[in-house]
Amino acid sequence: RGRPGGRGAPPPIPAAAPDGPEGSADGNADEEVGHRPGADWSGGITGREFSQLDYESQVAASAACSLFARTEPSHKLRLVELLQQQGYVVAMTGDGVNDAPALKRANIGIAMGSGTAVAKTASDMVLADDNFATIVAAVEEGRAIFSNTKAFIRYLISSNIGEVACIFLTAALGMPESLVPVQLLWVNLVTDGLPATALSFNPPDDNAMRQPPRPLSEPFIDGPLAVRYAIIGLYVGVATVAGFAYWFTGFSGGPHVSIYQLTHFSQCPSWPNGEHPPDPPIDCAIFSDVRPRTVALSILVTIEMFNALNALSEKESLLCFPPWRNPYLLGALALSFAQHFAILYITSLNGVFGVVPISMAEWQLVLVVSLPVIALDEVMKLLARNSKSRVSPFGSRASYVAVPLEDKAH
Repeated sequence: RGRPGGRGAPPPIPAAAPDGPEGSADGNADEEVGHRPGADWSGGITGREFSQLDYESQVAASAACSLFARTEPSHKLRLVELLQQQGYVVAMTGDGVNDAPALKRANIGIAMGSGTAVAKTASDMVLADDNFATIVAAVEEGRAIFSNTKAFIRYLISSNIGEVACIFLTAALGMPESLVPVQLLWVNLVTDGLPATALSFNPPDDNAMRQPPRPLSEPFIDGPLAVRYAIIGLYVGVATVAGFAYWFTGFSGGPHVSIYQLTHFSQCPSWPNGEHPPDPPIDCAIFSDVRPRTVALSILVTIEMFNALNALSEKESLLCFPPWRNPYLLGALALSFAQHFAILYITSLNGVFGVVPISMAEWQLVLVVSLPVIALDEVMKLLARNSKSRVSPFGSRASYVAVPLEDKAH
């Protein structure tokens, strides 16, 4: 039996609260149910009445009834099976020996800490404090873990897509290498690792317990989320290449070559002898300069740090879910930037990573190219929040159904 406090003071989470029929072996409940004419099971029926129904009626009753009185172990097991056949995720709470079959068959068997050893053995979870509110806390923690796992994957996938897109675009456009292998290894193994790990410490979203349960058929990464991964990843790659190209073509401290010259840099040695030699002449060594690569690397690192902020919440804006709610992430971002500054401004490390110190004007270019990734993800979060809410295939009832503990007043 759950503590009265568990039933008397439930948390205010109607959208995520377990919903489903309640079995009871209490004679008082039987008197309350009475005999209802026809097929109106909105109030409840007795176990004997339930067993006398045909299959179709039992299916309808299991989804419509809120109370089953004088239920036997076979009735409870049948209820669990019928709900599972309809696609529900069934949680069964119990504390007695006669609850064991249904506890074992349910998707989640929950035994009371004060219950029998048989019930505890058959269950997946034991409520040590006999308080139903603990189930709610466990559900919230589970949702937080699931959300943080998605945040970790979302961040790494979108970042890796960006790195692949960057390498592909420079090769496809015929441009010089924007990143060298050691820089990619540095980004993947060191710079990305800390923010990705810190995302596992995200607190639950404010509306985590107001979301309807996930259908069993819903994939871990659905279509819209995969599109978001791709869009953010492509922006990371395009922005890195764009910043790299701009340094050559438009940046005040760059060589101001044309797009054609940049994308045909391999022909540079033959340009002085061509029909239209460049004026002024171009030093072909500029295309192997490490400075534009350093700018490209800094853009990639900075965008991925901002992208980590996007991964704090799948749908909540940064205005509602600010970064300081996860201080571990802020610390990880600071440490990642410190490591990047170290390879830029410690001379002995410049040669190892093929970089040079960059100027304040170049850092302004890095920020201008990197910051829009936050605005882009905010727009996609807004679209996700305004998209059509997930509708349960079973009408207004959620697909997460709990069969609460019956009264043991035999």
